[in-house]
Amino acid sequence: MSARPVPCEIPADAPRSGVIRVRFRHTDRFTVVGNHLAQHPSLSAVAIGLGVYIQSLPEGADVTVKTLTNRFTEGEITVRRALNELVVEGYLERSRVPLGGGRFATRIVSYDKPGCGLPARRAEAPVPPDADADADAESEPEAVQAGVDAEPTALPGPAADLLARLRTVDTRLLLPWREVLRLAPAVDEWLARAATPAQIVRTLTAALPPAHVPIHHPGRFLEYRLSALLPPPLSAGPPPPAVEAPAPLITCDGCDRAIRSHDPGATCTDCRRAA
Repeated sequence: MSARPVPCEIPADAPRSGVIRVRFRHTDRFTVVGNHLAQHPSLSAVAIGLGVYIQSLPEGADVTVKTLTNRFTEGEITVRRALNELVVEGYLERSRVPLGGGRFATRIVSYDKPGCGLPARRAEAPVPPDADADADAESEPEAVQAGVDAEPTALPGPAADLLARLRTVDTRLLLPWREVLRLAPAVDEWLARAATPAQIVRTLTAALPPAHVPIHHPGRFLEYRLSALLPPPLSAGPPPPAVEAPAPLITCDGCDRAIRSHDPGATCTDCRRAA
């Protein structure tokens, strides 16, 4: 027996374009999902689908990459990338819990809405009633900006400047300034090992994914290359002696044979013996 639904008769007041919804009121086996997830503006379709699926599961369900890969048709890389998107947007949280004996377990927390369930921030101390209005106006921005680092007016050092300019080679390597400051010590280590800026840029930007493939976390991408491809330090001894270039080719004055000599009037060995 075919499971294909019977075609719906389009009502007269239906919109002339776009989707027409046929609604059904569920009374069992349904999940309430916020539009902040279902219509998220930056999550991929796979990430939204996995987020809705995870929120529909009971507590204690296995949501490892291997389990989700076996459940869906997407591959492991696609599933892992989608889970990382959900972590970045605050729908998932991963933490390592020690089990004893040097063993650890990864615990995953799913949030119906990012930030829900977290302890509320402490309320600010009440302002004395006799405080001056101008003092309130001056203290308010400081309270709002508490705990937030100010953006530097100029990036310190050549390492930070090199990282900031990587976006001119490939726009996918655009880094926020906090990531630039975090990765700058790793670039300084390359420079300390006598690597030139051109060599570092060439190593970090070589063999990038195809142009249509996004780099979701350029900071982590560059951090891995800076660590995995770090060159060895040079020895502290004197540099190796320069190799003398061979003598140029000249023509023997006696027999026109080609020989090597720094003397333009030199003759070959046979001509010298015959003389």
